[in-house]
Amino acid sequence: EVITEAGGGKILKGIIARENLTGDTSYKWYAENLKGYIPNADAVAALKKNSSAIQLVVFMGTWCDDSKNIVPKFYSLLGAAGFPESRVSLIGVDRSKKTISHLTEAFNIINVPTIMVLKDGKEAGRVVEYGKYGLFDKELAEIINSLK
Repeated sequence: EVITEAGGGKILKGIIARENLTGDTSYKWYAENLKGYIPNADAVAALKKNSSAIQLVVFMGTWCDDSKNIVPKFYSLLGAAGFPESRVSLIGVDRSKKTISHLTEAFNIINVPTIMVLKDGKEAGRVVEYGKYGLFDKELAEIINSLK
């Protein structure tokens, strides 16, 4: 679902393909927010090692500054690790943090972005916004490396 805001901004609600963000001039921030990012080496290694064992579910807002900053870096990290995008679900929320099929309520999503790590269909951990260190990729590596 595309919600057009006053001023021409577009909010994507529901399942989003990365191409929805990279191929639309409304989201110029995507390319701009990749500049200078170097993926965390531990996160790259953890994603490589576990690429067939985990799935990632990411809730974001195309209107949210934290999402605009983190999501492009998240995809850069996945690329560096060779992590298959087919194992990632990107879900857009509106300004009230609602999405299709009550997914935000089902997963107890309060802030965006939220990156959830799933193993065997169960949540193993999540990074909310920048995480506890202010570095989403460092915390993501910790969660993945703690998996049995």
